Amino acid sequence: MQPAPARIGDPIDAVDTPALIVDLDAFEANIAAMAAFGREAGIAIRPHAKTHRCPAVALRQVEAGAVGQCVQTVGEAEVLVAAGIGDVMVTNEIVDPSKLARLAALAGRARISLLADSPEGVQLAATAAHEAGVDLGCLVEVEVGMGRCGIAAGEPAADLAQRIADAPGLRFLGLQAYNGRAQHLPRHADRAAAIARAGEAVRETLAALARRNLVAAIVGGAGTGTYPMEAAAGLWTELQVGSYVFMDREYVAIEGPTGRPEPAFRQSLFVLATIVSRAGADRAVANAGLKSMSAEQGKPGLAGHDGAEIVGISDEHSLIRRDGDGDLPRLGERVRLVPSHCDPTVNLHDWIVATRAGRVEEIWSVAARGASR
Repeated sequence: MQPAPARIGDPIDAVDTPALIVDLDAFEANIAAMAAFGREAGIAIRPHAKTHRCPAVALRQVEAGAVGQCVQTVGEAEVLVAAGIGDVMVTNEIVDPSKLARLAALAGRARISLLADSPEGVQLAATAAHEAGVDLGCLVEVEVGMGRCGIAAGEPAADLAQRIADAPGLRFLGLQAYNGRAQHLPRHADRAAAIARAGEAVRETLAALARRNLVAAIVGGAGTGTYPMEAAAGLWTELQVGSYVFMDREYVAIEGPTGRPEPAFRQSLFVLATIVSRAGADRAVANAGLKSMSAEQGKPGLAGHDGAEIVGISDEHSLIRRDGDGDLPRLGERVRLVPSHCDPTVNLHDWIVATRAGRVEEIWSVAARGASR
């Protein structure tokens, strides 16, 4: 772990770059907006920690009313439980016995659940729970359009749920019905259609469960791109939103209900960089590149400089060019770069520098950085 790039009270211009920074006003507004949506819709919010991998962010979300956190790995779960998060759902299939043993060990300190999409997975989880003398919650992951993990909807999913209900050491909690492929579809109508199809799969599976006298206390899923659609369907009980807390270029670009981009949340996450070269009159170079931010979903944006854009990105640099009479940043200036994808960008940093009104107010450890096992 590298030393923190700033100290509390520092002005932003004193932050060592490149650094991951958060605008606290926007960050807090995003958390409050999602919490209010959940209250008004009567649906639980369980944010996904794969976005932030940061206990300080998780605790803020729980303080605002979230029922717990989702994680994607056992390592993320271990970090959050150590930080005091009392309800953690691993939205993934865990079949490695050593990982299951680690997960079972957490069940003595927090409410722990995981997913299954095969009889073998159910048996492995049951064995780990029994050997540790604990109970693990277990949900059936249903294929609802993601095309990745998940058992077929209806009878196959209900059969697996029965296996969970009958397995010693496991508690059947419900269904996982997440369509990640729908989250970034540019057209609002296409996202709505995808979630409508997912709802049909959920409805079919709930009917099959009812024929076995099984109840899905939880139907989890949704994301920042579709959460109003799952809430409106009346089938999902938990929204597993993640990126809303930070936002990125990918989410800002998708259409809202009127057919144009209408992000419900503010951009709070930036990579702070310094302009290290103005060798050409038409270009500037910032000292942040692929080792500071993800670009698999496209180049980052440049905040605060109209008529200038990032046109190239390499390991340690971003190349900025003006468009016509656009405004290029000066040599030595700190600039805010907007990641195209927030989740993998956060995972490149040890620290998040939380700022307000031009000064550093808090510094958060990305304690689960690299916790992919």
